[in-house]
Amino acid sequence: MSFISLSIENHIATIVLNRPDKLNSFNREMALLLQSTLDICASSAEVRCIYITGAGKGFCAGQDLAEVTDPNGPGMQKILGEHYNPIITRIRNIPKPVVAAVNGVAAGAGANIALACDIVVATQSASFIQAFSKIGLIPDSGGTFHLPRLIGFQRASALMMLGDKVSATEALQMGMLYKVFSDESFTADSKQLAATLAQMPTKALAYIKHALNQSATNNLETQLLLEDEYQQKAASTADFKEGVQAFLEKRLPKFKGE
Repeated sequence: MSFISLSIENHIATIVLNRPDKLNSFNREMALLLQSTLDICASSAEVRCIYITGAGKGFCAGQDLAEVTDPNGPGMQKILGEHYNPIITRIRNIPKPVVAAVNGVAAGAGANIALACDIVVATQSASFIQAFSKIGLIPDSGGTFHLPRLIGFQRASALMMLGDKVSATEALQMGMLYKVFSDESFTADSKQLAATLAQMPTKALAYIKHALNQSATNNLETQLLLEDEYQQKAASTADFKEGVQAFLEKRLPKFKGE
């Protein structure tokens, strides 16, 4: 059984973290598989949205600690440099929207992989925890970058230091998530969101993503110039022409991601 499963249908690539007996915690094999799977999605013209969720009751419990404590294991430097950091950079650089559909607990690196995605939705019974301080570590996998930008410095600092568990409802109120769906409707509602993204102008969504990435470090003047650059690129796409034509003809546009 593969620790990562991939299916592609209707322009949506569904990636399932698949170690349910370990709450989908990562070992080296699983981390490298996720990287190669993200590469497939990035290069496939058929894929216009990526949807990541977990098998079983959890989204991802982070790192499998048995691997960390194994004297023959990869060691912390490799775990970060070869496992998690490449996953986070792939998620942020893929020119397609990435949805994290958090179906249960998201802890440690699992929480931070979710928060690196473009849109995060959760089932009502899901929870998030920056569990690192509980075992004497600091948040990794981009957590110290993304979380304070999502919920503010003070809340991020408290959650990281105290290691509090946050319910999906609390996470929504903080601004950590886009939406929370009921447990009963979660799969259908989260997949409908992905389906909507998969039918949108993919190149424009990619330019939005790249502009947001750079806004974290740009000043206003630089960001305005970047918006000018990306807007010119967006305006040259076939989807822009289709969008304008559909507006003039008072019909729904049929975007092709081109």
